Amino acid sequence: MTDRPIHVLFLCNHNVGRSILAEAVLNHMGGKRFRGFSAGSSPLGSQQPHPLALQVLHNAGISTDGLRSKNWDEFADANAPHMDLVITVCDDAAGEVCPCWPGHPATAHWGYPDPSAGEGTQEHQLEAFRQTLHALHLRLELLVNLPMAGIDRLLLEQAARDLHSSS
Repeated sequence: MTDRPIHVLFLCNHNVGRSILAEAVLNHMGGKRFRGFSAGSSPLGSQQPHPLALQVLHNAGISTDGLRSKNWDEFADANAPHMDLVITVCDDAAGEVCPCWPGHPATAHWGYPDPSAGEGTQEHQLEAFRQTLHALHLRLELLVNLPMAGIDRLLLEQAARDLHSSS
């Protein structure tokens, strides 16, 4: 239905862990069919991806190039890439009032515990990030392997929404 990849935006509060992992994993495995983005509802001004998130991605052979913490307002702007699907990956962000996304993309919630909230040694924290990466990888593998008919239906729903909003 389209010659561009399906754009998926992953949301979390601070855009330092779960959403960053999801963006990187989807871009790693999505091929030409999917493109991942991430943002947060309230990232701090100087905040960057959590070092342990970057470490587990690096250890898994997944590129971290270009990853940065962003406010979700970047994607609510009319000049932002058009999103087809918005997925919250933390319960806090799912409960917030989100911006009005251009085109009214499909939405989903995939709640994961915050790997950076754990106590303990650095190895325990690193293991929490590994587990989150693994869980996201499994779910994203299912997404990228959906049959084209399922993807076409998503894009058809989006096209119908776009027609409604342009009238």
